[in-house]
Amino acid sequence: MISYQFKNTYFFLVSLFFLSLISCNQPKNTKSEVTSLTKTNTTLKIITGAEQTELYLKLLENKNIAVTANQTSVLFKNDTSYTHLVDSLVSLNIHVNTVFSPEHGFRGKADAGEKVTDGIDAKTGLPIISLYGKNRKPSKEQLHGIDAVVFDIQDVGVRFYTYISTLHYVMEACAEQNIPVIVLDRPNPNGHYVDGSMLETDYKSFVGMHPVPIVYGMTIGEYAQMINGEKWMKNGIKCDLTIIALKNYTHASKYSLPIKPSPNLPNDTSINLYPSLCLFEGTNVSVGRGTEKQFQIFGSPFLKNKDFTYCFTPQPNFGAKHPKHENVECCGLDLSKTKPLDKINISYLVKAYASTPDKSKFFNKFFVKLAGTKLLQEQLINGISAEEIHQSWQPQIEVFKKVREKYLLYK
Repeated sequence: MISYQFKNTYFFLVSLFFLSLISCNQPKNTKSEVTSLTKTNTTLKIITGAEQTELYLKLLENKNIAVTANQTSVLFKNDTSYTHLVDSLVSLNIHVNTVFSPEHGFRGKADAGEKVTDGIDAKTGLPIISLYGKNRKPSKEQLHGIDAVVFDIQDVGVRFYTYISTLHYVMEACAEQNIPVIVLDRPNPNGHYVDGSMLETDYKSFVGMHPVPIVYGMTIGEYAQMINGEKWMKNGIKCDLTIIALKNYTHASKYSLPIKPSPNLPNDTSINLYPSLCLFEGTNVSVGRGTEKQFQIFGSPFLKNKDFTYCFTPQPNFGAKHPKHENVECCGLDLSKTKPLDKINISYLVKAYASTPDKSKFFNKFFVKLAGTKLLQEQLINGISAEEIHQSWQPQIEVFKKVREKYLLYK
């Protein structure tokens, strides 16, 4: 009797097992399919706009093209092999007439702020026109005979990173000459949050042209739409704009940049810390230029105390021919092992200012341009805490997010 019951139980359990397998293989309802697809997409390879040639070649055929590009403007064949966009277009018989280059130059080798001159690309023989220095906006003459401009530059999603300023001027120049602009979108490695002080129009400069927070949480394609839609260009002019959107991307997507976007952002950690540390560029504190840990450390000759035990000596190197405090020992903090941030950590700045003996020499004129407001400097001088400073940004950030929402292409 016991044996008989055991066998029945055994066969009942086996039957349930096979029934569950059959059930799992049945078609799911639409809601489940969408959920499943969403989960799958988070693991798919992100495809950049540049890599979707089938979407933009038809817009360029039999036309004279200018390309705004730098060393990041590439199409990957696999994980290690890639072709530069300009080389790709030339090989596909697209008539590329001119290359416009941003800060750091076409090959991305110039120091921050270093004048970049015009030249000739050794590989293609194409003229390269620098848009950094006195000439930041393509002239009517430089656009003469151009039918469309392709913009493809990897951004890092921070207001004072000047590639979005170059984007503005390219769009404005093209709008004035009725020339379409095609932006090949790329992921924003800092696209997962919005934070920082808002730029006030009185402090508009090439390191901050628009009323946005320091970290705006948009791809460069989304940002181009916002420039257009908010009528931020001269006289409210609008550009004939096409965005070649990313595939398999959301603002929560993690994206490791395969090529350095500029000489002093060498890795993911530096790019993540950049919004929090770049404000030090407006002070007497070094952010590690002239070392191998650019934007992963900070320090100065004036912070030698028990709270700042990590020391380094900036020396000339690639991307920093004359670094701040050259050949002088600086002490501060090593942040290279810090967990990735999802907000600006203003406490580094608060702590460094509070610990500087001669506070009259802490700030320079560049600080207000970077902050986009005088208020942040005043808050630091008045001893406002990091948490209070961070909270003071929130009302304007919430207003900005409502504007931002109109131009988002990705969740």
